[in-house]
Amino acid sequence: MSSLETPLHKVRGLGASHSGTGHFWRERLTSAALIPLSLWFAYAIVGLIDTNEVTIVSFLAKPWNAILMGLFVVISFYHLNLGLQQILDDYVHAPGMKLFLRLVVTVVWIIASVIAVFALVRIAAL
Repeated sequence: MSSLETPLHKVRGLGASHSGTGHFWRERLTSAALIPLSLWFAYAIVGLIDTNEVTIVSFLAKPWNAILMGLFVVISFYHLNLGLQQILDDYVHAPGMKLFLRLVVTVVWIIASVIAVFALVRIAAL
């Protein structure tokens, strides 16, 4: 199999928004990446219970913790974006509104990711 397209997609030349298979695999890949990152995040949060802000900032100032937190946040936002796109494709039927909402969702996840990474860089640079 040279591509990840389903047989029905090849026959009809269509899919969910004409790219359903790629969307499916991106969603599964982000889900798989979030499993170890979520376990690390839960472990980190449990370890930071009953600590003060200085301890939390010093925890995030360590390079590996900052990198893992950045990956967790960005991949989580991207996974959220993929899920919301699927919801919009399934439940919003007006083409103009669908395009507008997809644009809003995409812009919001990019801005939120940039702000989170910027904050982590500022913390790590202290």
